[in-house]
Amino acid sequence: MTRNRTDDCIVRPLRFTDDIPAMRAFLELLGLAPRVESQRGGWLAMVSGAGMLALHDAASSTTGSRPGETGLSFEGADLEALATRLSDAGWTDATIWDEAYGRVLSVTDPDGEQIWVDGYSDDDYGYRIHRPDRDWRWSVMPVRSTAAPGEYVRFLGCFGLEPGPNDPDPVVGGHVGLVRLVAGSGPTRLGFATEEPLDAVAERLRSAGHADAAVAPERLTVTDPDGQPVVVYPNPWR
Repeated sequence: MTRNRTDDCIVRPLRFTDDIPAMRAFLELLGLAPRVESQRGGWLAMVSGAGMLALHDAASSTTGSRPGETGLSFEGADLEALATRLSDAGWTDATIWDEAYGRVLSVTDPDGEQIWVDGYSDDDYGYRIHRPDRDWRWSVMPVRSTAAPGEYVRFLGCFGLEPGPNDPDPVVGGHVGLVRLVAGSGPTRLGFATEEPLDAVAERLRSAGHADAAVAPERLTVTDPDGQPVVVYPNPWR
């Protein structure tokens, strides 16, 4: 199916945390910048060169999510078009409804888990909007464990993500952000891809107090303020 770039969804993993300011400072070291934040606190969306990442206060979670939990999610401008693509591809349970903060689509992924897509809204009531300069050297790249990597690539194609290189794991995405697929089971983890030298990134992290930042062959590992492992890879698309 041919579609416009405006139909695509932005990769926007959601992290529940008990310390939004600490996570914000950590993510700024990885090339992200604030884009939208709630005036009452509890919500912050940050942008990378490609993709976004949202922080949600765990204490106010209505789903019982715990600090450090990360979910694969998206932001989309045309939820009806997305629902049609998903249905045509066999994911017929895609459902759209109205929430207090806007419209939402949910769908069951190939592993039987719910994926959420927030509809884009230009209503900024109750929010503070920033217009940051993006660091185009960086991409958000959550690491998703799946029992069916090939089928998950097809699923993510409905969101506008295109197959890329196996590095050695399948990576899909593009201008909307990236998703790295790992065969097996396990929680979704925060990950990133960068064109910066990994040694320089590790030094910046260590200088800011993240002493365990270390570079191994073709990856950087560090523990974030929520106590969760984060991996930074060289950008496999470039």
